[in-house]
Amino acid sequence: MTADTDMIKLYSSRILALAADIPRHARLDAPGATVKRRAPLCGSTVTVDLTCEDGTITDYGQDVKACALGQAAASVVGANIVGCTPAQVREAQNALSAMLKEDGPPPAAPFDGLEVLMPAREYKNRHASIMLALDAAVEAIETACA
Repeated sequence: MTADTDMIKLYSSRILALAADIPRHARLDAPGATVKRRAPLCGSTVTVDLTCEDGTITDYGQDVKACALGQAAASVVGANIVGCTPAQVREAQNALSAMLKEDGPPPAAPFDGLEVLMPAREYKNRHASIMLALDAAVEAIETACA
């Protein structure tokens, strides 16, 4: 495959559609925790606000300034995180990292939509941006759900 074909495969219409429609893109007024994470290589950032009650994530907001891949990941996270337990979010973070770095399977439901990012495995310089939303969410969980 040529480099152009690889990039077209990487930026599929599904990834671009997710990036164009990020749910929960407004910040929360009174979050239980706020975490901002930055991918040093590309400068992408994601700021996450999160609330937790009785061991369940009850609200989530995010400000995403990332490449299309980071936006797509944030879109899947934002669409599925409310109602999850901290353990489910940590499992998704671990599974996404393994999918990208170790050719592992995609995360389980409700984060199975992250499977769309499998073509990014070959682009290590994109991994940090893809991980931003889940990394920030897991860090916020440590405070909000403690």
